[in-house]
Amino acid sequence: MAVWSLLYLGFLFVNWEQAPLSRWLAPTLVTLALFVAGYLYALRHVRGHRLLWFANLFALLGYVLLPYNVSANTYLIYAAALVPLSGLAVPRALGWIFASIALLGLESMWLGWPLRFQLMVMAITVILATAVYAANYFERERNMRQAELKLSNDEVRRLGGLAERERISRDLHDLLGHTLSLIAIKSELAARLLDRDPIAARRELADVERVARDALGQVRQAVSGIRAAGLGAELAAARLLLESADVRLDYQLGDVALPAPVETVLALVVREAVTNIQRHARASHAHIVLEQHDDEARLLIEDDGRGGVIEPGNGLAGMRERLAACGGRLEIDSVRAAGTRLRISVPLSPASNGAARGDLLPGGAAHA
Repeated sequence: MAVWSLLYLGFLFVNWEQAPLSRWLAPTLVTLALFVAGYLYALRHVRGHRLLWFANLFALLGYVLLPYNVSANTYLIYAAALVPLSGLAVPRALGWIFASIALLGLESMWLGWPLRFQLMVMAITVILATAVYAANYFERERNMRQAELKLSNDEVRRLGGLAERERISRDLHDLLGHTLSLIAIKSELAARLLDRDPIAARRELADVERVARDALGQVRQAVSGIRAAGLGAELAAARLLLESADVRLDYQLGDVALPAPVETVLALVVREAVTNIQRHARASHAHIVLEQHDDEARLLIEDDGRGGVIEPGNGLAGMRERLAACGGRLEIDSVRAAGTRLRISVPLSPASNGAARGDLLPGGAAHA
């Protein structure tokens, strides 16, 4: 954008007065070289209030060139474009712009320009300088808002992960602490009874086996909880992510009792779909609905973006693989200039999504 904006410098070479080249070309080229070097350097390496120094420099180039080239006000317009990027408060920034334009007007009066020509140059400068200031100001505010929303999104994910780790820590402490203590006590008792009362020892060993099996089942449930991603939390994070790209997200969650493996799959599908909307869709609105139809959960994800041909990639392939693992399916409807719609269907019966559940248990850990 910085390079494209330099095209406006072409106005410096519009010879409004039909003056001879020997009068205005050399001063114009000298100031132009200084301006381009300073402008590109400022945009790449200078931040904050230091940009005001470069804005003052560009305005000075305009004052220096004005006696030779009536289009020297071009430099003041570029200077006005830098002012909002410096972070200067709006009243002071507008004061700076209008003061610099007033100096230009005083110089044109001193040069003896016709009044009508002075007023025309001043009007053009005021309109364009104000317009570029406003455009850059709102662009800067938008970028700052996006950065803040991204930080909020990252903070939500961080706090969610922290809360999940604390929950896992409590669950494992309560589960393993009690169970292992019980196994240790019963094993020690069985060892003492082994010679005196083998029947009682076998009874204690049977209790040890039962407690160990119960503990194994509880550990599997805990592992499922560790691996499961909450759909509600994922949707909240998705709303923050899309807001950072100026995309409004509405979602509706019906009263659907999702098994943990199914909820995990749907949450990961939502994450991938929302990431694609944020990166590629160029949408302004997105909508997500979760409903239950008979023994099936149906998730609809749609946007009003550019649509068009969907190129298969790792993200789409990952969606299909996760859904296939729990017996689900994915349908995509994407029409150019009419947005994209994803329809996901997943059975809720235990028999249909047992494969996905197996991936979440310790027995399926090797395949994860």
